[in-house]
Amino acid sequence: MRQNFFPAIRLTIVCIVFFVIIYPFVIWLAAKASTNHGEGETVTVNNKVVGYKLEGQNFSDDKYFWSRPSAVNYNAAGAGGSNKGPTNPDYLKEVQDRIDTFLVHNPAVTKNEIPSELVTASGSGLDPDLSPAAAKVQVKRIAAIRHINEQRIYALIDQNTQGPLLGILGPSKVNVLKLNVALDDLK
Repeated sequence: MRQNFFPAIRLTIVCIVFFVIIYPFVIWLAAKASTNHGEGETVTVNNKVVGYKLEGQNFSDDKYFWSRPSAVNYNAAGAGGSNKGPTNPDYLKEVQDRIDTFLVHNPAVTKNEIPSELVTASGSGLDPDLSPAAAKVQVKRIAAIRHINEQRIYALIDQNTQGPLLGILGPSKVNVLKLNVALDDLK
């Protein structure tokens, strides 16, 4: 027993030192050496940080593009989905409420035209992106409120659309925060 006890204690001490001190320190150094010093990719307007590029935010004002709903109320500290199944009555009611709200604020859109991502939360609850189709379905509402030609807003969406990685991996997407910042910059 003694021959196993002391090697186990030594291994435990080595693991504690490595995983509690050395490994976190190396990760911290790598973060500090990165572009934003480990603070995330920020979006700034007039030298003021307005949000993070990789974190979904709640936009519910009619003059902005709405984000994908969040199951965690856009709280990055508690990221996660609702864990409700697709036949759960509470979940179905939430989705129907979101559909009804969207239709009230977008009267020119029919229920069948609403992309599912505008009424269902993502797995993380913090998805910062929409598909170009989900952005384009909101153009009429925004153009009417801001008194901007719809074609200018469609062009803005196209300018802010990021294609698939390497042209083939994943869908095209639009970052909602960056799109709304660009929308505010339209004169």
